[in-house]
Amino acid sequence: MATALITGASAGIGRELARLFAADGHELLLVARRLPELQALCAELSGRHGVQARAVACDLASKGALDELLVELRGLELDYLVNNAGFGTVGEFAELAAEREAAMVELNVTAVLRLTRAVLPGMVARRKGWILNVGSTAGFQPGPYMATYYASKAFVNSFSEALSYELRASGVSVTVSCPGPTSTEFGALSGVDQSRLFKLGAASAASVASEAYRAMLRRQPMVVHGLINWFLVQSLRLSPRAVVRAIIALLNRPPELKAKP
Repeated sequence: MATALITGASAGIGRELARLFAADGHELLLVARRLPELQALCAELSGRHGVQARAVACDLASKGALDELLVELRGLELDYLVNNAGFGTVGEFAELAAEREAAMVELNVTAVLRLTRAVLPGMVARRKGWILNVGSTAGFQPGPYMATYYASKAFVNSFSEALSYELRASGVSVTVSCPGPTSTEFGALSGVDQSRLFKLGAASAASVASEAYRAMLRRQPMVVHGLINWFLVQSLRLSPRAVVRAIIALLNRPPELKAKP
């Protein structure tokens, strides 16, 4: 029976992906910071689908906790890896807490890199595996007032596409899902749910997860969720960078910050 490791599985897109994997009969290793939520999800999935689901409480933004998880993964055959965990912040970079920004890079970038590197050799040796990384449409342009988050997702998008090409004849596929604004805890926790960007509309976590899951099974290198997001991403190719920066700044700027000349 195939086994899937899903990070950030306690809520949002990660939780919906866990439900999709369980419905297809996969065993699950669910990772997130909050153990009670993970245990409740494991009980739900085991009861509904009869699959084995194990909860692992781990703060992937902590180097020590990530090291411990990597030790636990040694010798474990994983068929699927879903790098979904991540968070963002909103505001002027010079005013944001340095420790929080560094933790974001650890979670959004370093954890993705290290978990992928840990499981990939085994997948390649077995000539079988699927890796799904949750990137973002944010990764296609700079993001004033969310500078670190946008940069971190640019890494995830680019890293995933590059690996997809490298592994094209290996039996292992890498897919990056690039949703736009999505109704999850992310918006409220980061504060971006009050921005103009989110007020334009947000997709459901279930719809994003479903599209990402199907793209992964098709071994598709990238999927941009929603037709509007796809058109917006394509328009970036033709738009002057100065215009792109100004538009994204307008969409991301917290209501309490006044526009600068």
